[in-house]
Amino acid sequence: MSIHLFFDLLAYLSSFLTTFFLFKGKFTLSSEKKWEYYSWLIAGFVYGAFIFGTLNNYLSLGFIKIGKSVIGALFGAILAIEIFKKRYGIKGSTGAYFVPSLAIGISIGRIGCFMSGLEDFTYGIAIEVPWSVDFGDGIKRHPVQLYESFAMFAFFLFSLWLLKYKRAFFMQNGFYIFTFYYSAQRFLWEFLKPYAKVAFGLNIFQILAILLMVYAVIYLKLKASKALSIKHKA
Repeated sequence: MSIHLFFDLLAYLSSFLTTFFLFKGKFTLSSEKKWEYYSWLIAGFVYGAFIFGTLNNYLSLGFIKIGKSVIGALFGAILAIEIFKKRYGIKGSTGAYFVPSLAIGISIGRIGCFMSGLEDFTYGIAIEVPWSVDFGDGIKRHPVQLYESFAMFAFFLFSLWLLKYKRAFFMQNGFYIFTFYYSAQRFLWEFLKPYAKVAFGLNIFQILAILLMVYAVIYLKLKASKALSIKHKA
């Protein structure tokens, strides 16, 4: 078993256990819709991960190399679930249940990316700083995988705090806050990676990050407007 696969499996297990212990039996959809929901979620996650990961590899390397992308997976999963919710007329956020598990899963998974070195193609650009890392080719690089791992672990702790002390707010807004935070930090780290620029000096993951940040802001503003309207009526 490769080190990357080991950490991927550890990330999936950690995510599952986090959701199970924090939200056991609390998912609000009916049993029939619940399994269809999971089917759409998984399909969007998988297609998004492989399509955008492989596309970035092709654009950056000049040949087809199968890849996976976390931000691509998030984009695909959100698109699939928004279509699902539109189909069944489901209102409100259904993603808050997965926020802590996503944060800890990404944090652990990025350690696997770091341990995989050059093969994973998630390393940073060359730099000479005390914390730069040589992955075996004599070039010291930004350990951007660890930057993201630390950033997402911090958000995992924050999400647990929100869940405990601001539960109603978390259930309504937690997923959109997570989406904005993940996309914003990912947008920044991408400047430290050797990926091909697609438009306006940005790579494909930064474009996805911008789209996801816009999505999050729109929904957060809608939630705030709705809450303000209810307050005024009261």
